[in-house]
Amino acid sequence: MNNKQESRKILALVSDLMFTVKITEAAKRNGMPVEYVKTDSDLLEKAGEKPQLIIMDLNIASAEPVKLIEQLKTSESTKDISILSYVSHVQADLKQKAQEAGADVVMARSALSQNLIQILKRHSGKP
Repeated sequence: MNNKQESRKILALVSDLMFTVKITEAAKRNGMPVEYVKTDSDLLEKAGEKPQLIIMDLNIASAEPVKLIEQLKTSESTKDISILSYVSHVQADLKQKAQEAGADVVMARSALSQNLIQILKRHSGKP
């Protein structure tokens, strides 16, 4: 894989099968490879490969997303990676914590679901 394509990779910390399918489909439509990870350590290790975007479910049980966002945004090597996280629309506290930790975008699950293709298109570099 060449560097340009590698840098357009999406890293996703998502456990919900419905979202996994949606992200995979939207990424495919935008020509972006996507890699799924399940744990904090896997995400931090793979983030070193400089993906274009990290998508994170703030409700994932196998990791600590807010702490991860903070770690990614305070590390010199990963601070410039865009982080898109999503949460249930009723979880205002969690949304605020993710924003304070440095997430670039925090949105409701429903909004992400509706706008995923357009969001990924912006990150793909495609016209």
